[in-house]
Amino acid sequence: MAAPLLELTNVSTHFHSPAGRVRAVDGVSVSLEAGQTLGLVGESGSGKSVLARTIMGLLPSYAEIPEGSAITFDGQNLLTMDRKARRAISGPGIGMIFQDPMTSLNPVMKIGQQVYEGMRHHFGTSKAAGRQRAIELLTEVGIPQPDVRIDQFPHQLSGGMRQRVAIAIALACEPKLLIADEPTTALDVTVQSGILDLLQREQRDRGMTLILITHDLGVVAGRCDQVAVMYAGGIVETGSTRSLFARTRMRYTQALLDSIPRLDRPPHERLKSIGGRPPNLITPPPGCRFAPRCAFSDAQCESAIPPMQADEADATHSFACWHPRDPEQTAEEVA
Repeated sequence: MAAPLLELTNVSTHFHSPAGRVRAVDGVSVSLEAGQTLGLVGESGSGKSVLARTIMGLLPSYAEIPEGSAITFDGQNLLTMDRKARRAISGPGIGMIFQDPMTSLNPVMKIGQQVYEGMRHHFGTSKAAGRQRAIELLTEVGIPQPDVRIDQFPHQLSGGMRQRVAIAIALACEPKLLIADEPTTALDVTVQSGILDLLQREQRDRGMTLILITHDLGVVAGRCDQVAVMYAGGIVETGSTRSLFARTRMRYTQALLDSIPRLDRPPHERLKSIGGRPPNLITPPPGCRFAPRCAFSDAQCESAIPPMQADEADATHSFACWHPRDPEQTAEEVA
């Protein structure tokens, strides 16, 4: 078998703060083969975006990656490289679409220049060739009148078009891996669908590997090959999309599924929510970090961290729970 394109081994990212060390990402291990799509799912604050920025090398100076962490991309450990070598890989190797294009796009730089800036830096593309390629990319991502839009500024575009521009920028250097961090945040539902369809089409046409970060399991259904569920900085369940949805084992994953609106439920029915709040990542609980919010927790859950274990029906599906749910059950309760 070919080696994974991306392999994370015990990756942790900590931030130093006046209140103490924040364990934003804590011991994440996951691998992704070329051409596959990974859905990274979890509530806000679970560590998804920090993990993405750790892969990209876009962490602030007060961040720390402890020894023992490894991020292997295309056979190279990114964490052993200096900043210059890391940046040389990031454009042609890894592209990223950030959550809010209004803050990730430069407000005083024209759209076209932002699209071809990476090509000029990494490949020495001339301004004229870069401009022509930018028009082609804007056309490809569905921007109307690209020859006009190329000379406009971000504030002159709608939210959906700004997101399409951000996708064009990420695709400009033909990356092998594309990380899409909440690419449909704050967009209209119909626009969201269009953006997700665009990403799926670009991935298929280019043969890219894709990491789709979202808080909504409904978004990854039917769009991802694998799903990894994050909670309080760690992976609590991972597996193929089919297996994870059909045989959900971890209580937190089921709680996320239960909170998704369903067409077969009565109209105006109150949506289920997960009670409580995520733990303090400076002083996390000694046991399972979901225990304070779980109706099935006991003394073992509160005192000992559950190890990742394989599902008996699918060795590629693993979860961290002392009292996993029975996949044959149809109803669950969460605190």
